[in-house]
This record gives sequence, C-alpha cells and structure tokens, in this order.
Amino acid sequence: MFLVHEVGMRDGLQMEKQLVPFETKVKWIEKMIESKVDIIQLGSFVHKEKMPQMADSDELFNYFNKKKYNVVFSGLALNERGMERALACGVNLLCLGVSASETHSQKNTRMSVDEATERIINIAKESMKAGLEVQTSVQSALGCGFEGAIPEEKVLTIIKKYLDAGIRKVSLADTAGYGNPAQVERMVCAIKELDAELEIACHFHNTYGMGLVNYYAAMKRGAKVFESSTGGLGGCPFTKLAAGNVCTEDLINLLNQMGLRKDIDINVFIELAKEMAEFFQRELPGYVYKAGLMKK
Repeated sequence: MFLVHEVGMRDGLQMEKQLVPFETKVKWIEKMIESKVDIIQLGSFVHKEKMPQMADSDELFNYFNKKKYNVVFSGLALNERGMERALACGVNLLCLGVSASETHSQKNTRMSVDEATERIINIAKESMKAGLEVQTSVQSALGCGFEGAIPEEKVLTIIKKYLDAGIRKVSLADTAGYGNPAQVERMVCAIKELDAELEIACHFHNTYGMGLVNYYAAMKRGAKVFESSTGGLGGCPFTKLAAGNVCTEDLINLLNQMGLRKDIDINVFIELAKEMAEFFQRELPGYVYKAGLMKK
C-alpha cells in the first residue's frame, strides 16, 4: 500500500512569516487526522528564534500524544538537541536528513556533506537505540538550485552509509524540484538494487511543475511513501528558489483516479486548503481545491 505523509505543518509553514496560532494548528491537525491520512508531520525541533513558526512543536506533540490516534506523528530534527526534544515529547517517527549538495549543506547546517552525514547517522543510531522509528533523507538528491546537477553516485554513497548504519527507511528529497521522471525511476531502481526491502519515501517539490509525474514514476519503481503539503504550501528556506511542495489533495486525487487510497478523505484536504488560503489571504498553488473534484 502507498502511504501519504502530510508535511504541511512543518515544511508547509516554515516559509510563512505570518505566525499560525497554536489553536489554529490544532484545528488543522485534527482535520488531517479525520481524513485518515497515514502520517502527519507536526513540526521540527529547531531553534525557536531562528524559526518562530516551529516554536510550539514540542507543545503540539504533547497535546496530541494525550490521546491515541490511528496515525503516525512525525517530526524533523537537525541535531542532537532536536533528537533529545523529540524523545522527550513522544515523536513516533523522527525524520533526519543530509543534503547531497555541498552549497545547500553549508547553508542549511554549516557543515560539509561528509560532516553532516556522520553527524546525522550518529543521531539516527542513538534514536533507534532509544526505540524511535527513524527515516533519513538525502536532500537535493535530484539537483540543486545552486550547483545544478548532483552526481547520482554521491546520493547512493550517502544511502549506502545509511544502510550500513542499520537504517531501513530512506527518503529521496528533491529539495529544488529539479527532478524528472526518467531520473526518478533510475534513482529508485538504483536504491532498490542496494536493498530490495528498504522502505523508500519521496519528497518532491513542484518548482518546475513535475512533482506529480515524479511521484507516479517513483510509484512504478517501488517507492511506498509520498510526502506532500496541504494546498502546496512550503519550500526549503535554504535553497535558491523556495517553491512549494506537491499538494496533498492533488496527490490524493492522483491516487484516487488510479483506484488507490480511496480510504483517505480528499474532501477534508480540499476544505482545509480553502481555509488555509483564507488564513494567509492568498491563493495557494494546489489545483483540486480550486477546480473541485471530477464528476463521476
């Protein structure tokens, strides 16, 4: 089964200067839970002053962990302190990442790719030792807004290191939105050759409008988890052009049209995208929330 990982509350909001109140986030997350989406990323464990939008991440996890939900709550950490906070507030899935681009890595972490990889793997090992589920990503895996093409072997070298560390969930992240379907198929196949049982996730951005076709290409070759953001909100603040994520309701619509994942209530995301557009007082990048569902 293909899984949908909603990242709007983290990747979607991290670019927004208008702060979303805690109560509003709770209301939006409750709607996401009602949709029966598989994974919801509640926030990231970063410095509150550097990213005020994520200042209430710990509080959100504590709030939602008071009750049992049939959903996985994920969170992003960048360093050891982030891991400690994730452990303290009961994260279900800890997401960690390394950029394959030296320029992006320096802007994002102030470390080289090799330094960042060693550090993230150590954090992953500590997290798994403590009983946490861990997913590690390779960011800028399909290209970089600063450097252009990224050698595929460089991406695979990082993934090999993840495998050697015992990590079983890996995300291919197209941070700059440079990927194309042929490249995606080639990369997913190459990762599968390293370990056929590895759970491959994909996180694609829609900078050049190829996000959905890249997801379809990844599906065909065995990727199982797809990360997206309600309304298409978001983007990495440390890439050259911070374009939005692939839109969750557009992704679910694609799955629905293929006869897949009809158990996820797309109408919840359509209404939520409208609510977010009203909150931010602008039209969001998504298509389905504006066009409506196709008539059967």
